[in-house]
Amino acid sequence: MADQPSLTLRRRIDAAPAKVYAAWTQPAHIVKWMHPNGCDVSVVEMDVRVGGRFWIAMRTPNGEEPQVSGTFREVEPDVKLVYTWAWRETPEQESLVTLTLQPDGGGTLLTLRHERLFDEAVRDSHHDGWSSALDVLERYVA
Repeated sequence: MADQPSLTLRRRIDAAPAKVYAAWTQPAHIVKWMHPNGCDVSVVEMDVRVGGRFWIAMRTPNGEEPQVSGTFREVEPDVKLVYTWAWRETPEQESLVTLTLQPDGGGTLLTLRHERLFDEAVRDSHHDGWSSALDVLERYVA
């Protein structure tokens, strides 16, 4: 697994860790900021606890309806989330997302690490999707 691609994104967000964490874990917030590459989120289900699951259904600008789901492995409110990530179309390509939030003055240093990605093309696609979603998150929580 060590040779599987991964990506790491870091952002400083002008909001407290509690606000960023709430935006990341509450469906009413997720639908307002998670727009990777112009997608809209149509359904979000979250059971944010170790062993709990999540499910997110999206709609792409060209009408496709990708869905992603996973299981929470670590949950530290306002500090850290670790969860699996698998698209409905490719469930055998389960990857791992780690989100850490560190206080930074009145803001938050957010680090997102997405590991065990299938190949470089999948890594690059997730890099683009996460980057565009984080752009919207920054504006949403500010």
